[in-house]
Amino acid sequence: MSDALRYPRDMSGYGGNPPDPKWPNGAKIAVQIVLNYEEGGENNILHGDQASEAFLSEIVGAAAWPGQRHWNMETIYEYGSRAGFWRLHRMMNDLPVTVYGVATALARAPEQVAAMKASGWEIASHGLKWIEYKDFSEADERAHMSEAIRLHTEVVGARPRGWYTGRCSTNTVRLAAEEEGFTYVADSYADDLPYWMRFGRKSQLIVPYTLDVNDMRFATPQGFNAGDQFESYVKDSFDTLYAEGQAGAPKMLSIGLHCRLIGRPGRAAALKRALDYIRGHDGVWFATREEIANHWIATHPAPGNRPPSTMSKDEFVGAFGGIFEHSAWVAERAHAMELGPMHDSAAGVHSVLSRAFRSASEDERLDVLKAHPDLAGKLAAAKRLTASSTAEQASAGLDALFDEEREEFSALNAKYTETFGFPFIIAVRDHTKDSILAAFRRRILNDRNSEFQEACLQVERIAEFRLKDILE
Repeated sequence: MSDALRYPRDMSGYGGNPPDPKWPNGAKIAVQIVLNYEEGGENNILHGDQASEAFLSEIVGAAAWPGQRHWNMETIYEYGSRAGFWRLHRMMNDLPVTVYGVATALARAPEQVAAMKASGWEIASHGLKWIEYKDFSEADERAHMSEAIRLHTEVVGARPRGWYTGRCSTNTVRLAAEEEGFTYVADSYADDLPYWMRFGRKSQLIVPYTLDVNDMRFATPQGFNAGDQFESYVKDSFDTLYAEGQAGAPKMLSIGLHCRLIGRPGRAAALKRALDYIRGHDGVWFATREEIANHWIATHPAPGNRPPSTMSKDEFVGAFGGIFEHSAWVAERAHAMELGPMHDSAAGVHSVLSRAFRSASEDERLDVLKAHPDLAGKLAAAKRLTASSTAEQASAGLDALFDEEREEFSALNAKYTETFGFPFIIAVRDHTKDSILAAFRRRILNDRNSEFQEACLQVERIAEFRLKDILE
């Protein structure tokens, strides 16, 4: 099997134990408001595109018009820049807001950009144009990204520190990471907390966005029909995350807005009620995405170690070849499996090592059992155990036995090995000296098949502890 068999998606994330973000002042939740500014950057033959826009408007069943301008679509977008933006700016000018600004749209909005800057809003990049990038070549998308940064810097007066394409390709996040100028990338909907992604030797912080707590659902078939539906959804999302924060696991709530959608009067009223509701709670940190990113970098910096799924075979075996006692072949076979980011943890490496062990022949697994030392045996007395075995036995006091205890262990070891053909194996860190002796006396009465299976389970448990020592 090829060493290159790797699965790029991370299906584990933080699992059941997300990190404490330690939001400033002990906040129970970080609330992040995004205002998408796309008006003037959408598909339009005036912008050199092949057809008119068909996405996120009031027109039900809108379709692109090849080679033609779409007057109704254009004026809907114009509402966002002419009226919707200003209504939202008046409502939120005292809040930290992140603008996802399409570069060509910002270039056509000098007054709006000035207002964003006057309010201290973060202006992140939303790409060069508000178009679909899924079919772009890597070279063309990279060129658009570079031009977006150049134009954004020219219009705003500072380069963007955050990036969100939205209608992205599978290359987008990697290209943004390779650009090396972004504090964060937001093209992800995978979590309620920021997280790191690795691209070669580069770690890129991802501050995920949302498509559910998002007014775009006013313009989708399965979406909000009235403002109170949006308001209710925002409040429910806030309440759930706020309660998790009160319970000791704070999160981040993203709220996605569009000038031409939520900027309409009937919807703006619902947004105001939702924001007033959130403001009425203690322990809420309103922040821009850049502020959240900077806080995360300071509190949870990028991991420095090489992720296991990116290791060469020699590196992987060097790191984990001793996890199953004197049996490096387990790590060799595990490395040939489909590995991915979800294996870059103690639980992930344990999973593939255990799979390799379980799929081995009975004779191979027996060799692993035989490689384990006796408990409190001659090797321990002669200080010839591996460092891991020495520490494990010492954790239960097996390195400091009374003479009569040592004699009982010796007798049990001899009887057990004679009965089963392999040494007694137990995950010492789960036990005390007394419970180990009790298990010894109980298990020596098992039939060989049952005890072989039990010993294999104990080997896997020992491996779990050892991996946690290394990776956690």
